[in-house]
Amino acid sequence: MKRRAGPDRIEQRLERLRTAARGAGLKLTPQRLEIFREIAGSEEHPDVETVFRAVQERMPTVSLDTVYRTLWALHYLGLVTTLGPQQNGVRFDANLEKHHHFSCVSCGLVRDFESPKLDDLPLPADLKSLGSVLNAHVEVRGLCTRCEAEKKTDS
Repeated sequence: MKRRAGPDRIEQRLERLRTAARGAGLKLTPQRLEIFREIAGSEEHPDVETVFRAVQERMPTVSLDTVYRTLWALHYLGLVTTLGPQQNGVRFDANLEKHHHFSCVSCGLVRDFESPKLDDLPLPADLKSLGSVLNAHVEVRGLCTRCEAEKKTDS
């Protein structure tokens, strides 16, 4: 069964979209609104293909490219976050030792770091109701020093 957000929560998210779009000068086309409405109503953290199929049922002319571009625009506006692989695709890591990751949200740089404190974080007991945990690591997202410096010089 698909989990859906309530109508009040969806409307609250849509209003946040309208405000952010106005501030960024982003035109709210019917396709963009429908794509955002789909993601705003879902509690399932859908991937691009899932959003595309759902929106296509209501708007048969919407393209997969439009869905991709709209979701990334929403991401850059800070209206959605991502889980798992980043825009540049799945990343592979041969380091099987206990470690965590720093990911630059601008250029895609990924670097390993170690933290005994993060290694020892206890997992919440209620995770058992979701399934069995095989492993856990922390991904810290931010701007790398190079992108941070470029951003300062652009300002």
